[in-house]
Amino acid sequence: MYERPASDALSKRFEAAFMPNYGVPPVALARGEGSKAWDVDGREYLDLIGGIAVSSLGHAHPALVAAVSAQVATLAHTSNLFLHEPEVLLAERLLGLLGAPARVFLTNSGTEANEAALKLAIKYGKSTGRGYFVAAENAFHGRTLGALSLTGKPSIRDQFGPFPADVRFVPYGDADALKNAVTAECAAVFLEPTQGEAGVVPPPDGYFRAAREICDATGALLVADEIQSAIGRTGHWFAHQHDGVLPDVLTLAKGLGGGMPIGACVGFGPAGTIFAKGDHGSTFGGNPVSAAAALAVLDTIDRDGLLDHVRTVGAQLAEGIAAIDHPLLKGVRGRGLWLAIVLTADRSAQVQAAAQHAGFLVNALQPDAVRLAPPLVITSEQIAAFVAALPAILDEAADD
Repeated sequence: MYERPASDALSKRFEAAFMPNYGVPPVALARGEGSKAWDVDGREYLDLIGGIAVSSLGHAHPALVAAVSAQVATLAHTSNLFLHEPEVLLAERLLGLLGAPARVFLTNSGTEANEAALKLAIKYGKSTGRGYFVAAENAFHGRTLGALSLTGKPSIRDQFGPFPADVRFVPYGDADALKNAVTAECAAVFLEPTQGEAGVVPPPDGYFRAAREICDATGALLVADEIQSAIGRTGHWFAHQHDGVLPDVLTLAKGLGGGMPIGACVGFGPAGTIFAKGDHGSTFGGNPVSAAAALAVLDTIDRDGLLDHVRTVGAQLAEGIAAIDHPLLKGVRGRGLWLAIVLTADRSAQVQAAAQHAGFLVNALQPDAVRLAPPLVITSEQIAAFVAALPAILDEAADD
């Protein structure tokens, strides 16, 4: 094990200063460039988690640096009492990418985007006599109380109840269970196109089309939580585009800002005008600097052909992992550059530690699943280097 005096010192300061909800993270990062990052002791890593699917353009991308620097030097904040062009440009750009009539509300984060969606659905429910919501078991929609009420993970949910919304949970991917749960009294169905925190778990083919049909038949809103899956992460701008299904409400965040805090709640058709003046707001939502960053992300993905790149290197990564024959490796699942290495035993923490020792940053997402969500700019050569190193990483994790 290499010496890490600067990291150890900073970790002790972190532990003394912060609430213990994160524990002490294992790596203290100092800087990054592209898909590489360096810790405070100068050790280099290939970043395969990208700030939890946030760093779309990697670290210190020139387009992001230029956009943020120019905007912060011009106008850093306005509040919602005034409008500014970057937020309008961003909303217009998102609507153009979605290709359907809609309205946008900008937030600071994913959980706030889902809070906005929940409030919107509550108002819709009150106006139509609908009183409950449906979400999926093991879903993750955020940690604020409204979003947490939609989150089907008892380990992080139960100790904070009771919750402000009546939410009924069904097994993810089970269209029959969903159909049985959604009636004319249901206000909205909240679903992830692929479950992220549950372990990058994709649904069966046709599941989202079935969800759309169920909501159409009952009048419930279909809310697609694409906090992790959107902005090119799966090889399309939005993951629901894989299924050709348009939700009533879409929530975005993470990769949209490329590292700057921003989220969005998009309402399509009538859902876009449910909120009236004064119904919802945010002091920092749509901040000019974050909006400029998001525009730089979208422009760069488009200009540099990163959607095609994600599909190409994502397939390389998935196929490379699948080709490895190792007793600890069960397989790989996901789309594009949003994958989970699935293990035959609960050794994900050991895989994360072994990968760190080898110079790779990955995420022990579930006991038997390791998440990979690298920057969209990761190269084929960097993918190949990780695949080549993975057998030895698994060896170390198995023996630990």
